[in-house]
Amino acid sequence: MAEGKLCNRKTVDTKEYLNALLADKSGKQYYKEMEELDVDTDKLRTTLKASLKSRLRTWLEICAHCGMCADSCFLYLANNRDPEQVPSFKIQSTLGEIVKRKGNVDNKFMRMVMDTAWSKCTCCSRCGSFCPFGIDMGIMFGYLRGLCFSQGFVPWELKIGTGMHRIFRAQMDITSEDWVDTCEWMAEEYEDDWPGLAIPVDKVNADIMYTLNAREPKHYPEDIAEAAILFHLAGENWTVPSEGWEQTNLAMFAGDWAACKMQVESVYDAMNRLKPKRMVGTECGHAHRSTVIEGPYWAGLETGKTPVKSIHYVEWVAEALRTGKLKIDPAKKIKEPVTYQDSCNYIRNGGLKDISREIMSYIAEDFREMSPNREHNFCCGGGGGFNGIGRYRQQRNAGLQIKRQQILDTGAKLVISPCHNCWDAIRDMEEVFKDGIRWSFLKPLLINMVEVPEHLKPED
Repeated sequence: MAEGKLCNRKTVDTKEYLNALLADKSGKQYYKEMEELDVDTDKLRTTLKASLKSRLRTWLEICAHCGMCADSCFLYLANNRDPEQVPSFKIQSTLGEIVKRKGNVDNKFMRMVMDTAWSKCTCCSRCGSFCPFGIDMGIMFGYLRGLCFSQGFVPWELKIGTGMHRIFRAQMDITSEDWVDTCEWMAEEYEDDWPGLAIPVDKVNADIMYTLNAREPKHYPEDIAEAAILFHLAGENWTVPSEGWEQTNLAMFAGDWAACKMQVESVYDAMNRLKPKRMVGTECGHAHRSTVIEGPYWAGLETGKTPVKSIHYVEWVAEALRTGKLKIDPAKKIKEPVTYQDSCNYIRNGGLKDISREIMSYIAEDFREMSPNREHNFCCGGGGGFNGIGRYRQQRNAGLQIKRQQILDTGAKLVISPCHNCWDAIRDMEEVFKDGIRWSFLKPLLINMVEVPEHLKPED
């Protein structure tokens, strides 16, 4: 079969195609069709010739097979040091083989490549920190995922995810009307407790344009209200855009680079339209990486920077605490042992390790570091799309063991995780292992401990 009805090399650009994929529960028909999907070897060869440049070719050739990357990989450690989980083996046996064979590979091989690319690597790039040659398998696996996507060998959930971004410019089916209605609803819901609370939409020349994760309006809109409350308490002049509000990018996990470009350009269009002084993104690691670090290059911006200065939420929180815009009531600091989950995408790949510790110095009396920590911390176990792919749930659950042990070793039962994927992974970890571990974003913790000026308290 050249291409199936659901599993094919086409991008998801219509609601009809998207709805057909959604109706295929757990992707049963999708994966059945995948077993018969032909590999377009001519296209694969052409893609390699056009896009596999000197850096990746050099990395493939200079790997000394020294094994230094092995212990850096949480999946290698979680799977009893299986040699086939060594990062260098995983990339050489997939991308390396595709290059050696000049794209002349078959269906069975590409299904193995897909399973490796999405169930044996989260693109966390920790291995690159330990490679003596600086080879970054995270970048290489990102490239490999793009090859897989172009051939139709991509997990069902991520095929759907890219369709959401292409059609709705959000990882979920939320229209601009839905989004604005949610903002109005949350402002009304909380205005009695927080006099004067508002969620300004499309305010021009604000100091801050706030962007977020589509899961917030879809599943926990209280997160939007919490962000609004903290901006309100800090006296910020802020806004959200009616379009271009979604900062996340599942297309990056899927390897759909054209959809990546579409998504970040929707955020950049909002920046150019509203002209804020800067953008503050929500508590999400890959949203920051895709929009602030990778996005400018997808969008072809020669500066390599977003149209306006863009920062992660932890940077705004640290600044607000440092400058006194937010003040912590000493009596309400976290008293119990607490630890912090370092998101790969804004700590290791975004350099915000010290900012995160600054926040902990303000809010926690018994902060306990994981070991290792900061840029050397392990992936949460669910990044890179791993959390959301049912086909690989067993492998994901096995991978959670490394983070679980790190947390247990601290003696803390509370984990602060200002990243959606980390938050989800730790939540699922508790469902699997039932250790009594709790997890939280920063926002609800801060609201419970900040001092509220008298004029911002309700009259009663």
